[in-house]
Amino acid sequence: MSGPRVPSGVAGGVAATEPPSARDGVRLLVAHRGGVEHARFPALVDYLSAGDLLVVNTSRTLPAAVDGVRAYGRAVTVHFATALDDGTWVVEIRPREDAAGPVPDARAGETITLPDRVPMRLLAAHPAGQRRLWRASVAVEGGVAALLDRHGRPIRYSYVARPHPLPDYQTVFAREPGSAEMPSAGRPFTVELVTELVTRGIAVAPIVLHTGVSSQEPGEQPQPERFRVPGATARYVNTTRAAGGRVVAVGTSVTRALESATDDVGVVRERRGWTDLVLGPAREARVVSGLLTGWHESGASHLDLLRAVAGRELVERAYAAASARGYRWHEFGDSCLLLP
Repeated sequence: MSGPRVPSGVAGGVAATEPPSARDGVRLLVAHRGGVEHARFPALVDYLSAGDLLVVNTSRTLPAAVDGVRAYGRAVTVHFATALDDGTWVVEIRPREDAAGPVPDARAGETITLPDRVPMRLLAAHPAGQRRLWRASVAVEGGVAALLDRHGRPIRYSYVARPHPLPDYQTVFAREPGSAEMPSAGRPFTVELVTELVTRGIAVAPIVLHTGVSSQEPGEQPQPERFRVPGATARYVNTTRAAGGRVVAVGTSVTRALESATDDVGVVRERRGWTDLVLGPAREARVVSGLLTGWHESGASHLDLLRAVAGRELVERAYAAASARGYRWHEFGDSCLLLP
């Protein structure tokens, strides 16, 4: 992945190269109609009110990166992105763990040897016409999840200076394994902070969205992702909105899941399956009225989602302030609370 970029006309951010010494030891920028404020993450409780609802992603991060060998002994790293319904997987092949991009010459029909001499066969580009992601079959007893448990490690990009254990890539909400990369907006939360939120009358409700790999090429749209919005969470959202409270999504993954379960008049219903929803100018947010997020590159489709929730002007103002103050980017970085 290339270095962080931000919206046009704004100086770039600085990548966080390792986790903070304390989980909640990151900065929090709060952008709202009245301006921009700078705080530490535990101060989140002071910017929310009794009757507000935080929605969190309970997907658990997989050790989704494993070593592989192509023909003629060429070493690669395989990123397992998404498990498909037919038992195949969407994967990304990189020449080494911290490489800046996928291998350029992978081809359909190629077999890559994984640990335990497990063969992985590339079936087709996914979607057709590109060379970053592949649909692959893996012949392994016990399934891919067992292989990852034995030999996998968290996906790590070049801006993270050294490997870190899988618990560093989990949030306190993580329950159901399935994400290739951590739903990182939830990472700074601690049990103590969640307790304080609930004590103050701020509700917390779960969804599940299993994230794929985030290393999209410029202009590439998000891939379909598996998600579930429970009936209880749908009811929480609807009653919160009816009572005048704010629905604050913890991360773009939560926003995508909630909005995928929302009908044309803004009612959320229990739903599960796959979502290919892309939020942006053609489809603004209908139920999410606040967003807690990390900092995204300017070429990422995530920025269109942020604008769909908070509006272009507020997002641009937040990024300008973050760049001026040296906020840290990416999964171990600082946080932003957008309250339009």
